[in-house]
Amino acid sequence: MRYLTAGESHGPRLTAIIEGIPAGLPLTAEDINEDLKRRQGGYGRGGRMKIESDQVIFTSGVRHGKTTGAPITMDVINKDHQKWLDIMSAEDIEYRLKSKRKITHPRPGHADLVGGIKYRFDDLRNSLERSSARETTMRVAVGAVAKRILAELDMEIANHVVVFGGKEIDVPENLTVAEIKERAAQSEVSIVNQEREQEIKDYIDQIKRDGDTIGGVVETVVGGVPVGLGSYVQWDRKLDARLAQAIVSINAFKGVEFGLGFEAGYRKGSQVMDEILWSKEDGYTRRTNNLGGFEGGMTNGQPIVVRGVMKPIPTLYKPLMSVDIETHEPYKATVERSDPTALPAAGVVMEAVVATVLAQEILEILIRQSRGIKRSSGQTPRLYKELLRSSYGKNSLYRGPWIDWCLYGLRYQTRSSRL
Repeated sequence: MRYLTAGESHGPRLTAIIEGIPAGLPLTAEDINEDLKRRQGGYGRGGRMKIESDQVIFTSGVRHGKTTGAPITMDVINKDHQKWLDIMSAEDIEYRLKSKRKITHPRPGHADLVGGIKYRFDDLRNSLERSSARETTMRVAVGAVAKRILAELDMEIANHVVVFGGKEIDVPENLTVAEIKERAAQSEVSIVNQEREQEIKDYIDQIKRDGDTIGGVVETVVGGVPVGLGSYVQWDRKLDARLAQAIVSINAFKGVEFGLGFEAGYRKGSQVMDEILWSKEDGYTRRTNNLGGFEGGMTNGQPIVVRGVMKPIPTLYKPLMSVDIETHEPYKATVERSDPTALPAAGVVMEAVVATVLAQEILEILIRQSRGIKRSSGQTPRLYKELLRSSYGKNSLYRGPWIDWCLYGLRYQTRSSRL
């Protein structure tokens, strides 16, 4: 499974193409739109969210509510584009129109200046438009497709904010993934401790009055995870490393940690490692989950617990000093529409990219298994299940009939060309 996104913040539309989703996966526009709406919500969001009401359009790869196995193309229309027809025109236009909304005062902390230097732009809007967090719309759409695959394996995923601009949120112990999801959904600031709700809202309001922005830390938790996703055999097959790369690729994310994360550097080994247990009902489990569900770059059957740190949004209504790229004179940075914080929305994006990486790994495993199956003749779908079963009890990869169907179909995809 691989995907590409395209489109600019104020362009006519945003697009994603996903290749490698097997046929037969139940998928509707509502599956995508639900997460797109979550991305646009959250306390502290600005005027753009009132303009746009994102709705996905499938233009290939889905028919009658199920995937066809062909590349899936998804579009989201930018309603705001109607106000930017000249400025974002693909055709060459007169200089007077080109100069409208031209950006020559780069914002500190944004891609404006470095993108302009790299690609030799005299109008930094070219950098701004593609590097904008508007691009994450399509990563949420891709993640929503990935979550349908996880759902077929009874895997649950949720996110919540654990640090809001330096204010740590107390999280009750032993919450299930479903409980985290429910509590965060009931909160406008995506926290699981309702007692802190009004305090955080008041803090966001104050930041907005100050013309400033805040970042924080978002946690994503995945339950029902099979044992053995990822591998230790090569550096680029370690699943936690792949997740870290994907999370840091999200706009404004600057760091990642799993389980205890950086706190592990302050503890002794006996206080960090998760003791191994075994029972006939559950197979191998761990007494604790300090390592966040990973050992040796592989999932160990415990919930995945990963956190990402998001820096404050660089567009400030009280802008910092910058330099005009034409005159080199000092100027205040350009002000584009901005929010005091986008942490709740960032959590939705992080959840999406985590789901995407997990779905990619699962589909890679299914393809490898099916290639092994083709070497044996006379296999039936019932036997394919056994190839994914293990001594890990409930943590085996096989969960349901769609995976069975995928293996059966992939068997024939990897055969010779004969029907």
